[in-house]
Amino acid sequence: MGFSSLALGMLLLLSLSSVSSHATPCPDQDKRSLLRFIAELSVDSGLAMSSWWNDTADCCLWKGITCNGDGVVTEVSLPGRGLQGRISPALGELTGLLHINLSWNALSGGLPLEQLMSSGSIVTIDVSFSYLKGELGELSSSVTHGRPLQVLNISSNQFTGEFPSRTWKLLKNLVTLNVSNNSFSGQVPSSFCLASASITVLELQCNQFSGKIPLVLGNCSNLKVLKAGHNNLGGTIPDELFNATSLEHLSLRNAGLQGTLDGSPIGKLSDLVTLDLGENNFTGTIPDSIGLLKTLEQLHLDYNMMSGELPSTLCNCTNLVTIILKNNYFSGELTKVNFSTLINLEMLDLLYNNFSGTIPGSIYSCSNMVALRLSYNNFHGQLSPRIGNLESLIFLSIGSNNFTNITNTLHVLRDCKNLTFLYLETNFKGEAMPQDETVDGFQNLQVFTLHMCSLSGKFPHWISRLKNLKVLLLHNNQLNGPIPAWIKSLESLLYLDISNNRFAGEIPSALMELPMLTTGRAPTQLDPMVFELPVSLGQSLQVRETSGIPKVLNLGHNNFTGVIPQEIGQLKSLTTLNISFNMLSGEIPQQLCNLSNLQVLDLSSNHFTGALPSDLNTLHFLSAFNVSNNDLKGPIPTGGQFSTFPNSSFEGNPELCGVMVNQLCGRAEAPPGFSTLSKEQSDRRVAFVIAFGPFFVVGVLYDQLVLAKYFG
Repeated sequence: MGFSSLALGMLLLLSLSSVSSHATPCPDQDKRSLLRFIAELSVDSGLAMSSWWNDTADCCLWKGITCNGDGVVTEVSLPGRGLQGRISPALGELTGLLHINLSWNALSGGLPLEQLMSSGSIVTIDVSFSYLKGELGELSSSVTHGRPLQVLNISSNQFTGEFPSRTWKLLKNLVTLNVSNNSFSGQVPSSFCLASASITVLELQCNQFSGKIPLVLGNCSNLKVLKAGHNNLGGTIPDELFNATSLEHLSLRNAGLQGTLDGSPIGKLSDLVTLDLGENNFTGTIPDSIGLLKTLEQLHLDYNMMSGELPSTLCNCTNLVTIILKNNYFSGELTKVNFSTLINLEMLDLLYNNFSGTIPGSIYSCSNMVALRLSYNNFHGQLSPRIGNLESLIFLSIGSNNFTNITNTLHVLRDCKNLTFLYLETNFKGEAMPQDETVDGFQNLQVFTLHMCSLSGKFPHWISRLKNLKVLLLHNNQLNGPIPAWIKSLESLLYLDISNNRFAGEIPSALMELPMLTTGRAPTQLDPMVFELPVSLGQSLQVRETSGIPKVLNLGHNNFTGVIPQEIGQLKSLTTLNISFNMLSGEIPQQLCNLSNLQVLDLSSNHFTGALPSDLNTLHFLSAFNVSNNDLKGPIPTGGQFSTFPNSSFEGNPELCGVMVNQLCGRAEAPPGFSTLSKEQSDRRVAFVIAFGPFFVVGVLYDQLVLAKYFG
């Protein structure tokens, strides 16, 4: 966790104030201290050889060193230099030192904070993003009393233990304190602001703090940034906190908080820009006083248990850019909120709530909208042609509602020229798949989901024009007919799921020519964040890359006939192949053994004959395998991943033999009294199944849940 922009600005101003040309060489004492510092590092990344090696040289000319006009060292700034080793206390002997920046290195050991502050002049210490560890401990009053320290950033290290509490009473000039992303424990100190009324930035997130939010934080009259999320705090937000009326950024995400916001004096935070209370246990409604936060830009209340309708006063927050309310119990119609006043709104996420009614027309006035997610609610009706006003729209998810008229939906959405992610699944129940050639546009579409709609009809030809399409989900419909040969023209397609339909005919060889499945390395796993909303970077929004998408071909539960094309061996980057529950026949082609990236292979419930190719055991990434309910015969391959597959992977093939099915190869049946497995082997196998089985089941369920959530 880095500084906020406010803290960085302060740090920059402090640094600039120390820069001036020096007229005299640095004192010998400063030079000796710097040489001791560099000598005690295990890796100095060439600093000593490049500019720090000459004892006669002016140390003010060394890399990372700044001096004042008298030649006194005022700044040591060596961020991201690849330094390794311990921080020498010798830096504390630099009597004029104002700023230390050793961030983004690989420093280890403890932080000699007391020694660094002993010079009496230090203003800024930044050792963030390293590997420092240990406990801080309380500093003696002789070191801290009256010291000018203003900025301390020790974030993203490995510090542990209780956070010192008495130290901060004596640091009267402290402006910014960032201890985020460590392992501090104990209660949040209540001494902040008791002595230093100047504290402006307080970042405590991503630690192991416990207890309640100190009431005295409300006395921090200059506090602008408070981040204490991702801790083990409990209780409610005390009303006293809202006395810190200078707050601009309040983030208490995943802090273990509860209670309600109803009746809270949140409206007193009139300068608030960011309010993030997500991933807690808040209940109740959003208070009407939210409308008093006229400067609010970011509102995150996701993953709570809040309910009720959205307050109409929300439309008074005309600076809102992001509203994230997903995974709550909000209900009612959105028409109560006049979204046309929210002219800056770029992201609205209402996923997993109980909203009903139609999409209010005022939403279509949010011309800066980039991402709109309304999935898993109870919306109904049709999309208005006015959605074309959302010219910046990149991400639209309206799945799992009760929308109707798929043809109209596609026609009105074609005016959203920048659409990249489009989720329409579980709507339009029982309608026909549009075959209308006038369905066009969508030139930028990369992810398109239209599954679980019970749509009838053929594989639509207009999909052939989606040249940037990477993910196509049409499963669980009632589509029929063959897979068209033009499928190979989708040069970017790498995830195709048309399972649970009524497609028929032979599997075309054209399907084996999909460019993204024949070339390139397959990702090792699905990044769940790939299908999240766009991320905010500064003032701009960027869409998450789709590089983490697994390469999948799922044709299961259809009426395909014929054989597996031998060209299957061309799909070298494929991670999942599922052609189960069809009417395919013939032998399993040897070319399947060329698919070295396969993790899932399901050929079950077909009419395959012959033997299993012995080289299947060379598929080292294979974690799920199923050839059950076919007419296979002969030995099951041994070694490799095959020792991990359960008997159920092979059942329904009475002529298969091998230890996995307890049937010896080369004999019709084992002689009386003869066990296929020795007692010791059997015991080991039972133990293996008991140990491995739950992990296999959990892994498969996790994959299904992740795919259902992020493709749903």
